[in-house]
Amino acid sequence: MTETVSQAEATRVWARVAALSFGGPAGQIATMHREVVEQRGWVSEARFLHALNFCMLLPGPEAQQLATYLGWLQGGVRGGLIAGGLFVLPGVVALMALSWLSVLAGETVIVRGLFTGLQAAVLVLVIEALLKVSKRALTTPFARVVALLAFLALFVFALPFPLVIGCAALAGFVAQRLGLIASPLMAETVNDGTRPRLSRAVKVIAVCLPLWLGPTLLLQVLAGPENVFSRLSLFFSEVAVVTFGGAYAVLAYVAQAAVQHFHWLSAADMLTGLGLAETTPGPLIMVLQYVGFLAAYRDPSTLSPLLAGTLGGLLVTWVTFAPCFLWVFLGAPYVEALRGVRWLSTALGAVTASVVGVIGSLALWFATHVLFAQTTRLQAVDVPVPASLDPFTAALAAVAAILLFRVKLGAMKTLGLCAVAGVVHAMM
Repeated sequence: MTETVSQAEATRVWARVAALSFGGPAGQIATMHREVVEQRGWVSEARFLHALNFCMLLPGPEAQQLATYLGWLQGGVRGGLIAGGLFVLPGVVALMALSWLSVLAGETVIVRGLFTGLQAAVLVLVIEALLKVSKRALTTPFARVVALLAFLALFVFALPFPLVIGCAALAGFVAQRLGLIASPLMAETVNDGTRPRLSRAVKVIAVCLPLWLGPTLLLQVLAGPENVFSRLSLFFSEVAVVTFGGAYAVLAYVAQAAVQHFHWLSAADMLTGLGLAETTPGPLIMVLQYVGFLAAYRDPSTLSPLLAGTLGGLLVTWVTFAPCFLWVFLGAPYVEALRGVRWLSTALGAVTASVVGVIGSLALWFATHVLFAQTTRLQAVDVPVPASLDPFTAALAAVAAILLFRVKLGAMKTLGLCAVAGVVHAMM
């Protein structure tokens, strides 16, 4: 850290980051970089990227874990809880309100217009984030090659995300050992507050593990394995361990189980939930809260449907994000201690380069589904049908790009103007 930051100031900054956390992981990481590195200098560029590399290797939402990691660096466990908790809170509240609206009012013209406007702006935010991350990460020919190969592996060949990240790390390690690329040591030292200790690791496990799995075990015993809340907690506790690659990587798995096996919701409901999650702040994996809400809403037992849905959504949110704090608080001290290891730094740098390809593939996927109403499947690639282009959404995205890149209006104002424009257009 470059300076001592009060907890009150850190809380205000992380609340601001949470309010601006639109645009999926790409936009959220760019927001954190702007607030924590560029504007305030709380951590260096190298330390930020080192933390990001580690979080990309963890199961779960990498942006929320990065916020937790950076908060932990600044204020220990309390700082990590504040940063990681605040990062999720706006999305929980917003998505819960939209979930209520979806079951009470259905799809209205105003809501549809609001989503259209926000999606156009979010698309440009993702592109902006891609450009910023590329500028930071692709500083060598080797990094640019890794990013390109990662993009092709994911978007064209649909290879598994963990395989792509693992190959990138291996390529970085081999290239450094062969002397093809250099990896300078980081100048910052490890302070006592971040040094790994076995006693601390045991304490983290003893506290975090029961908090994560305790509700699941209690529900299995008290309500029985066939209860909807028991099934939700058990299934999404399992999902929390295998969600490498963020929300898009796990959506196919969750959709198949939730729609075809558990029959909690329909495929159309899954798409609606994804749309809601894309247009609310917070991690995109918040879509799982919507799945939990609908599952319990439609199987409320003795509770009212809205109460059951609310509890189901909050339960899924808890078992999804609670392990994220466990991974970070347990692993971060060891990752900090290894910042000076050249081969590890190079391997993680290659992971950062591959992340650019990941973000690029997600940005292209998002653009295809936002700007075009129809796509066709060409092997593993969704190809847009040109005749299905939505002229209004495309024009609004162009306006959002001008507001962000030329006028420098800022994310929140651009989102607000696009949302208003979407509502006005839908009501005409």
